[in-house]
Amino acid sequence: MTSPTILMVPGLRDHVAEHWQTLLEAKLPNARSVPPLELDKLSRAARVSALDEALAAIDGPVILVAHSAGVMITAHWARAHQRPIHGALLVTPADLESPMPQGYPATDVLRDNGWLPIPRERLPFPSILASSENDPLCNAQRATELAKSWGSLIVDLGKVGHLNPAAGYGPWPQAEALIESLR
Repeated sequence: MTSPTILMVPGLRDHVAEHWQTLLEAKLPNARSVPPLELDKLSRAARVSALDEALAAIDGPVILVAHSAGVMITAHWARAHQRPIHGALLVTPADLESPMPQGYPATDVLRDNGWLPIPRERLPFPSILASSENDPLCNAQRATELAKSWGSLIVDLGKVGHLNPAAGYGPWPQAEALIESLR
């Protein structure tokens, strides 16, 4: 069997040089990322389309590795597309239905750009939702509810904040083990 391509699905801040997704993409031989948007950066439809275009450029099996709003992009994509996905690692989702911290888009802006409501349908592929006990963008109870709705195995990462550079994370070695469990 062909080894799956690992496709990174970043959140709304796109590609950050010190982010674990960017570092992991550079490390793994069969990894790539959904390209950053130049226009319509807050448009859910544009983000889902960018994911679909990135998937169309890949032959063979794919494992999605989504972070933050990238998890929501993945959930929205899954409800409207039929391409088989080998599995998905969904890391510290952003609960876009709850007010976000300062510096993030307001709930009404997210609604106006098509992000709400969050899809609750079971994902048509195996998935792991890795959550944080102290994520400022999604509390642990909400992450558990999303995992249950999507049929995802939930992995408690402990107190890792939003698992991004602001929370002190660059490299995140556990990602490789979680991806391996989806192979």
